Amino acid sequence: MYGWGIIKTLGMTLYHFLMTYVEDFRAWIGGIRKRTATSGQEEPSSGIFTIQYPNERRDLPENYRNLPFFVIDAKTSQLRCTACGICAQICPVQCIWIERAKEPETGRPRRYPVTYYLDISLCMSCGFCAEFCPFDAIKMDHDFEIAAYRRPGFVSAKDLAKPESYDAKIHPSDYVSKAQSQPEGQTGE
Repeated sequence: MYGWGIIKTLGMTLYHFLMTYVEDFRAWIGGIRKRTATSGQEEPSSGIFTIQYPNERRDLPENYRNLPFFVIDAKTSQLRCTACGICAQICPVQCIWIERAKEPETGRPRRYPVTYYLDISLCMSCGFCAEFCPFDAIKMDHDFEIAAYRRPGFVSAKDLAKPESYDAKIHPSDYVSKAQSQPEGQTGE
């Protein structure tokens, strides 16, 4: 009884494995191959295929998120962060720490952070910080090749800061829709 079930399962696996080659052979004879838009390499429409990772890379979807990065405003060349603290409050694992700048004479808070730390080893890449930021100062990055010999631990905002042009490159449709929704002469503040 047990032997017959194993034989049937192995037969089904072998059948599906061989059928992938039959589909590839039919597609090759029929000339049905599609090319990817960015790399120009052939991508099989069905069957078994392997991507040679360091040399070939799949395009990431625009909404892919890995770790947050801070946007440097193109006009002012400063971080957009106003140290409002919403990202630190909304973070489920509490991996964001912000210290707001204060005026030396009066001690009143200023609109920029003195220190902004993000513990990368705790971050779970949920994207809540980027979603709830009212000033679009935090965006989610596409960089996933972050292997290191040591754990990164705390990373400051200066280490994670990237220009607005980088954001436009990895999120083109978001960037275009925001530019079209804002009237001319109005900034995102």
